[in-house]
Amino acid sequence: MTPAKTITVIGAGSWGTALAIQFARSGHRTLLWGRVEDHLDRLDEDRENQQFLPGAAFPDSLEVQSDLGQALKESQVILVAVPSHAFRAVLEMLKPHLPDGARLAWATKGFELKTGKLPHQVAEEVLGHDIPKAVLSGPTFAKEVGAGLPSAMTVAASDERYACDLAESISGESFRAYTSTDIVGVEVGGAVKNVLAIGAGICDGLGFGANTRVALINRGLVEMTRLGVALGAHPATFMGLAGMGDLVLTCTDNLSRNRRMGLALAAGKTVAEAETEIRQVVEGVKAADAVHTVAGQVGVEMPICEQIYRILYQGAEPGEAVATLMQRALKSEFAPGG
Repeated sequence: MTPAKTITVIGAGSWGTALAIQFARSGHRTLLWGRVEDHLDRLDEDRENQQFLPGAAFPDSLEVQSDLGQALKESQVILVAVPSHAFRAVLEMLKPHLPDGARLAWATKGFELKTGKLPHQVAEEVLGHDIPKAVLSGPTFAKEVGAGLPSAMTVAASDERYACDLAESISGESFRAYTSTDIVGVEVGGAVKNVLAIGAGICDGLGFGANTRVALINRGLVEMTRLGVALGAHPATFMGLAGMGDLVLTCTDNLSRNRRMGLALAAGKTVAEAETEIRQVVEGVKAADAVHTVAGQVGVEMPICEQIYRILYQGAEPGEAVATLMQRALKSEFAPGG
């Protein structure tokens, strides 16, 4: 067991709350900070996040902290759990308050929309090279982690010792973390799987059945791997928890907001109507735009992701998009762009 630490989680949504609960369960003093003070007051009073993670009681070692400076002052690890579009702004806000010797981690998934950069590239730009950095990703729904159900994920860092230390810090009786040094692969998996989950929801919403779903997941994994390798990732990463594991989870279970977005689109709802119904950020919508841009920049063909982009941003009908995929020229299964 690693010595007890003080860990600060930035972001009091469902995922940030679940991770804070897990760190606290594992024996660490854990501070949870968010932007909205009224929301934090409710968390402190209720000792659970009734808005985003109802039913998951806070351990005694989980403290709600509304003062950012105080939240960071004594932390050995700072974990950012915010949507990708807010990631840079949050890092810039943290920068003046970072204590000496602090280490950074994030559970943010997705490319930065304006630049096409992955989270680790944004972190390097904002905070420089000296602060140790890690990413947490894998097949983990916040609701199930909060409930203490058995779960596993990947912790990736260029410094293997940091990855191991962080994995030990979050692991416990019902939670197991594996380590990796492939930050790029883990981040690409976390971004692309959200796009593909929208596609899976569309296909199921249209009543296409299990054959279609499995084909989308398998061929989607090929697209994810193709993009990741082009960006410098190791191919084996995409067969692991942060690749295939997370992809299967988000494509097949209705706890996935991205899958529910696809179901809503198949039912004829607009993106705005679906987001109102889901009531939380659906990362795959913005990720589809970013993946479309990045794939074009590196010359990688991603036919499924491209059709999901067309549905979200160009008004393509879901049935038409599926027909376009099915009518593509036949190719070898492992041919580039297949």
